[in-house]
This record gives sequence, C-alpha cells and structure tokens, in this order.
Amino acid sequence: MKYFAFISALFLLVACSEEKKEVTTDIVENLTEIKFENELYDFGEITQGEKVKFTYQFTNVGESDLVISSAKGSCGCTVPDWPRKPIAPGESAEIRVVFNSEGKNGKQHKKVSVIANTQPSTTVVALTGNIIKPAAEETETKAENTEETIVVGQPTIATEESK
Repeated sequence: MKYFAFISALFLLVACSEEKKEVTTDIVENLTEIKFENELYDFGEITQGEKVKFTYQFTNVGESDLVISSAKGSCGCTVPDWPRKPIAPGESAEIRVVFNSEGKNGKQHKKVSVIANTQPSTTVVALTGNIIKPAAEETETKAENTEETIVVGQPTIATEESK
C-alpha cells in the first residue's frame, strides 16, 4: 500500500511540474494590422432566452501573417470562435460570436477582445441590443375588487371570497 501511495505521489508531482505553454504575442516580432468590416453589431430587440449569432469579417491589411492568440467575451454569455491558423497578408477570415440572452434583460452591450500580433495588441469588437422578457412574465393585471395581482400565464387559486 505504501508503494502505491509513493508511486501516486510521484506521478502527481511529475504531472504538476510540467510547464504550460501558451501562445502569446509577446514573442512575435512581425506586427501586422487587422481591419474589421464592422466593429459593432446591433442585433435590435430580442426576447429573453434567444441566442444571437454574428460573424465579424476581417482582413489582414498588414505585411506579415496575422496570428490571433485569443478572443474573449466580456462575460460567459458571449462566446467567440476565431481562426487558429495564421492569416496571410491580404487574406480575410472571420470570428463567429454567439450571445446567449438567457437571464438578461434590458439594454446589453457585450465586447469581444481579440488579442493578436497587432499594434495595439488588443482590438475590441462589440454587439449591442435590447432584451425583452417574454409577454407572459411582464403582463400583470389587477383582479376586479381585490388587492391580488394576477400574472398572466400563471395558475390562480379561487378562494371563498372571490367566488
């Protein structure tokens, strides 16, 4: 049993000591330039719970390969998918973004930060719009001659006084 514990501890030590290597723009010597067709997308008005999908088209207008090391949404509801391979000068590509409006309400402005071998290294694109609650949740009416509030779409219970 002691032998098994020793081997497990040794394995854990070796596994945790390996360095994680990340792709960063710090080591890139050849900077380039990225040009987006639209940096802001207005999705208008949607109902809470809907997902908005938008594709940001861009072109490498510099003289070196464009390498996007990451793209991050301003919150977990905004998820980007970006090209992992270098984009040659003059070539175009896209970043697809999905915004999940579940639990959101009112005016929204979400950002996606794109980190690449550009100057500055971060370019921000955004999407904006208004989220409305479904009609059943926002429509309230007063019952006649009572102080009760009835939410449309919700079950009600009749009492002796209301009969």
